[in-house]
Amino acid sequence: MVTRHSVVNDLLMTSRSSRTSRPAIGLTAVAAAVLAAVCAAPALAAPASATADRPDTARAGQAHGDRARGTLLSVTPLQQVSREEIARVVEANGTDASTVRHGVSTYRLTYATITPTGEPTTASALFALPDGGGKRLSTVAEHHGTMAYRGGAPSTGDDFSTLAAWLYSAGGRATVAPDYLGLGTGPGTHPYVDTASSVSASVDALRAARQAAARHGRTLTRDVHVTGFSQGGQVAMAVGRELSRGVDRHLRVRSLAPVAGPYDIAGQELPAIFDGRIDDSSAVYYLSYFLTAQNRLHHLYDDPREVYREPYASTVETLFDNDHTEQEIARGLAPNIKALLTDEWTERLKHPTGKLAEVIERNDGVCDWAPTAPVRLHTSTGDRDVPIGNTTSCVRSLAEHGVRAKVTNHGDRDHGDTYLRAIGQNANWYARLG
Repeated sequence: MVTRHSVVNDLLMTSRSSRTSRPAIGLTAVAAAVLAAVCAAPALAAPASATADRPDTARAGQAHGDRARGTLLSVTPLQQVSREEIARVVEANGTDASTVRHGVSTYRLTYATITPTGEPTTASALFALPDGGGKRLSTVAEHHGTMAYRGGAPSTGDDFSTLAAWLYSAGGRATVAPDYLGLGTGPGTHPYVDTASSVSASVDALRAARQAAARHGRTLTRDVHVTGFSQGGQVAMAVGRELSRGVDRHLRVRSLAPVAGPYDIAGQELPAIFDGRIDDSSAVYYLSYFLTAQNRLHHLYDDPREVYREPYASTVETLFDNDHTEQEIARGLAPNIKALLTDEWTERLKHPTGKLAEVIERNDGVCDWAPTAPVRLHTSTGDRDVPIGNTTSCVRSLAEHGVRAKVTNHGDRDHGDTYLRAIGQNANWYARLG
């Protein structure tokens, strides 16, 4: 359903058939290979000098029950990257670097938010500021794709969102890339494809960013350009919807530009797992992660052996504890859906009913509303992770509400390459929108 992340992770979405090895933004070759193996995606490369020593990435402390949502708890400096370095890395990954105007400083924010059940907890996010561009800045909310290793999140690893944060902020905007719950330095496990908690964590990250910006003598305006890739594309549409409903008077959607999101889980993404439109290894990864995470939230089954065949029934839930690396997960997964699922659960997933159907419905329909801000959707006919039918469904839903979205089809490109093309076009669009 979505992809992993880390310039490699989100890269994760690079299609295996056209996998290309590119340098990775301060990522290890192993990390890049991992992503490519699970959800294919190109690896970004960055000069060693661009990555500063990072502090310990141990999980954050206990939930701050006395803190209001969005309260900034800590700011950790991460990187200072020059304009020349950013342009070089962006261009090396085949992305348009024409909007790069400034160097960028990045930070890890830790802030107060809530769990899926409304209990207080903490989460982290990557925050990027341009070294120039004035005191008042609009913000880009950049949402990452599927990832299962907490250390690969935007604020604790180097991934697609890192590249996007550099690019967007080098154009003169602040960028906030939430790690989501259970990833980065947040406690617990990640509630994968739990749309509501991804939205609350993202909105709270935007609130925390306002406080962080003030500490650096900057003011963030109300305008937020909402974007994201893969899982993050789906989250971006949901975040845009929540902001448009007035969840925070300090935040207003300026534009929506999600990339290759699984906007239609029931009608497109789930069927594509079984009909061959999604690559085998990606299908196994997404489905295993989804069922494991949703079972923790909604108790879909009592025993993994009801769902998975051995030897995978004994290991799948452990693999997705968010402490295993993408490489470890890839080595432990089944080669295809038939080898993974029992016959009973194959049929249940092909024809969801009961609690499973309720879970899917709860997290679906993110395009079923009427944005007042301009909307651009990015997709590719060659995507073997999030098929183009998801975007077609989103366009149809928006049209039913009287909204005409502009769609860019990047052609015969894989998941990761779609993103690398899209972020360059988004950066140019933001420059025109202001």
